[in-house]
Amino acid sequence: MTAFPTARPRRLRRTDRLRRMVAETRLAPEMLVLPLFVVPGEGVERPIPSMPGHRQLSVDRVVPVAKQAEAAGVGGVILFGIPASKDETGSAAWDPSGPVPTAIRAIRASAPDLVVWADVCLCEYTSHGHCGVVVGDTVDNDATLPLLAKAAVAYADAGADVIAPSDMMDGRVGAIREALDAAGHHELAVCSYSAKYASAYYGPFRDAAESAPAFGDRRTHQMDPANVREAVVEVNLDLAEGADMVMVKPAGPYLDVVAAVRRSVDVPVAAYQVSGEYSMIEAAAANGWVDGDRVMMESLLGIVRAGADVVLTYFAVRAAHILEES
Repeated sequence: MTAFPTARPRRLRRTDRLRRMVAETRLAPEMLVLPLFVVPGEGVERPIPSMPGHRQLSVDRVVPVAKQAEAAGVGGVILFGIPASKDETGSAAWDPSGPVPTAIRAIRASAPDLVVWADVCLCEYTSHGHCGVVVGDTVDNDATLPLLAKAAVAYADAGADVIAPSDMMDGRVGAIREALDAAGHHELAVCSYSAKYASAYYGPFRDAAESAPAFGDRRTHQMDPANVREAVVEVNLDLAEGADMVMVKPAGPYLDVVAAVRRSVDVPVAAYQVSGEYSMIEAAAANGWVDGDRVMMESLLGIVRAGADVVLTYFAVRAAHILEES
């Protein structure tokens, strides 16, 4: 028999305090961003059946949720708007009195320590549910760019800290950066959804944001799930156009992409743990098949371990409480 090895990795796993001291990956509340869905009106708290625990909220009901997130130490919130009416160009997206600009102003006044992100896309605002101007049966990339830029400026004017274009039009970061600078918002950060995949994991979100396309799909502009190298190409294009951060979406099924992007860039990398990821964990936990809190925390840790500096997640407040208690 060979001698028992003198190296015993279990020595550093013996107690909880030791394990935490030598942990290679750290997860903290300030790394988390909570998505919120804002609707017109007052006193609106409309449950989202496919996303238990989350609701469409009017601005007066968004503010208490934002304050709760701030109190828990969550780093920020990202806002998605559902307007009172939609049209073919999504013009409500840049209405200064629309749900997102109104919510930005209210959150800025009530929860000043939160970083307020504004998602920029037209899918929630168009009557056809596509991410831009439709000509025939195709989303017209170049015709969409100035409309996205108008929405970005409206959110910037309202006080957003981060503009986050999620539409996946080519050239949209450059168009938005140019428009922000022309409007005097030189210091406002842009986090581009650079590697956003045409994923089946978005189903519950489309219920929440009322943004399912009326026809066709989004495979002509969102990325093919088969591709990793293309994600690095997209990231570098967005950085060249002026992005300050880049994002991978979804997160959990695309950890290899998160890791590839992390190796390729020196800017902060965000990853979006999307609605389908959230709802699958919640459904399994509700059936007693998994320990919901443990799976939640393990999934978030895995995203950070892959290389994410920021995680957008519907678990943000719940995870922050657990982190603060640990």
